[in-house]
Amino acid sequence: MKTNGSAGKAARLTVLFTVTYMVSYMTRINFGAIVAEMESATRISRSLLSMALTGSFAAYGAGQIVSGVCGDRFSPKKLVSCGLAVTVLMNVLLPLCRSPRQMLAVWCVNGFAQAFLWPPLVVLMATLLSEDDYQKAVVKVSWGSSLGTIAVYLTAPLVISALGWKWVFRFSALCGAGMVVVWNRYACEIERKTVHTARAKGAGRALFTPLMFAVMAAIVLMGMLRDGVTTWMPSYISEVYHFENVISILTGVVLPVFGILCFQAASGLYRKVFPNPVLCAGAIFGVGAASALALFLLSGRNAACSVLFSALLTGCMHGVNLILVSMIPSYFKKYGNVSTVSGVLNSCTYIGSALSTYGVAVLSENLGWQVTLLIWTLVAAAGTAVCFAAAAPWGRRFAGTDSQ
Repeated sequence: MKTNGSAGKAARLTVLFTVTYMVSYMTRINFGAIVAEMESATRISRSLLSMALTGSFAAYGAGQIVSGVCGDRFSPKKLVSCGLAVTVLMNVLLPLCRSPRQMLAVWCVNGFAQAFLWPPLVVLMATLLSEDDYQKAVVKVSWGSSLGTIAVYLTAPLVISALGWKWVFRFSALCGAGMVVVWNRYACEIERKTVHTARAKGAGRALFTPLMFAVMAAIVLMGMLRDGVTTWMPSYISEVYHFENVISILTGVVLPVFGILCFQAASGLYRKVFPNPVLCAGAIFGVGAASALALFLLSGRNAACSVLFSALLTGCMHGVNLILVSMIPSYFKKYGNVSTVSGVLNSCTYIGSALSTYGVAVLSENLGWQVTLLIWTLVAAAGTAVCFAAAAPWGRRFAGTDSQ
């Protein structure tokens, strides 16, 4: 069921997928966006609160693999619907939690439920859209993460000021519930076929190679930066420049705005300059490393510069994510395991996210923000080196291969 010849239908599906992904982010990153306010209001330490974030990222990463396999075998529409419904329930329950352990349990379930969104969405795009429409749609749908982040960082300060931090989760739950209704009304069903054993084994051999392990390592490093900086930047701004929590949360809006710009820049770079996705990711990683170094060198001197370079760093990581996690799975389309590959690669992002979310909390509390910023710089440099080292082997392995 391709939408070739139906530009209007492709556009409508792209909008639906983008809004769905946006709402999923609103029900997932809200905890991290207001963690500084929760720390002040509950008197629970940053490291204890971050356990819920770490657990969520770990559950999300593990769930990506399960979701990827399921997305190649079961109805993607139903998988997305179930994932959204469970995440709505978890957002309702989180404000009722009385201890960090309860928050950890609820947010781990939320993370696992959220995993049943991206791989099925990739399958739907690959199945319902033409090759050209897929490349355009995957960029726009990726905007959903930034749009959802902007929505949370804009509304959270208002909701906190008027009703308190608990209503941030309740507002997100309302948005999620509305999305469940819209999704079930307008999303398309597609027929799933059992993947032939030989093709599945071929996909396994192609995926689990030294080259792909290098790509996965780069994705882990990207995840450490993308979500580590996004989660803790408001806390960094609040502590280093002594801003109020509400103002610090608002500064987080700049990060996803840069994310959208970097999505577009990365897409253009990939299509027009670096058709080798690993080389393209390495170039973007390099810009991120330079941004991290500038953030480290200028820390404490100017709040606007710190926000700017934090935004550029996370924007670059969004660009790397687009290339390595969203574009590479289509190279495996001939095996019929696009969802599985997408799930495995995306899970690597959240291994990095889980490591950095708790790690940054511990580092910043015990060694200070300057050491934390230095480590971000070293991680970005390592990601750049890994991508450049793997670029030539990728070019030889996939020479002349159409990503679609």
